[in-house]
Amino acid sequence: MARPKALISWSSGKDSAFALHEVVRAGEFEVIGALTTVTETFGRVSIHGVRQEILQAQCEAAGLPQRIVPIPYPCPNEVYEARMGEAVAQAVADGITHMIFGDLFLADIRAYREQKLAGTGITPLFPLWERPTPELARAMIASGLEAHLATVDLQKLSAEFAGRRFDATLLADLPEGVDPCGENGEFHTCVVAGPMFSGRVAVATGECVERDGYAYCDLMMDEESSVVPAKRSASRDP
Repeated sequence: MARPKALISWSSGKDSAFALHEVVRAGEFEVIGALTTVTETFGRVSIHGVRQEILQAQCEAAGLPQRIVPIPYPCPNEVYEARMGEAVAQAVADGITHMIFGDLFLADIRAYREQKLAGTGITPLFPLWERPTPELARAMIASGLEAHLATVDLQKLSAEFAGRRFDATLLADLPEGVDPCGENGEFHTCVVAGPMFSGRVAVATGECVERDGYAYCDLMMDEESSVVPAKRSASRDP
């Protein structure tokens, strides 16, 4: 029997990457693409600020076709919703019935997604929902997932955290009150390796700049080859 088709809402960060891993490992759905909003002006993933060429390399490593939703910067909410609505309508036309999100515990965001997808023919999935974030962060790292902090909220963390690896040392260094997965917006990440990828996305950390209350680390492709084959086979258990 054919499995239901799903899209992953792909932010370029660890939560969407690990949500993809969990869904693929469970084997109930066929994930056929990655949906991402990208700013038209800068050619970067919205909020995370990750370059589009890194996004492309991530999708190649995950074996997923990109579905780009271009948005202006800044983006009025009505424009965002209109363009996402077009993307959802196209997904329905392509036979997609589910969309995967990496949300962890913010109920208002989940309710918003459920409201916007209600009646469209697409059912939202939240495979990481309400998993304790200290445990989840450790599980991500133990799985082999590697990521860098791409964006840092300067009200919660110092600028020195931008560009750092998401690892056990980082978790130990986070100030009290900062969620280990950054679910309250304390930081956003860019995934470069893990069990959801066929190989490593080779990136280098560039200049870090502060703007509008955030510190951004400019991550750049480090080699001509966008994806370096893994030394071990990626875990894509059915």
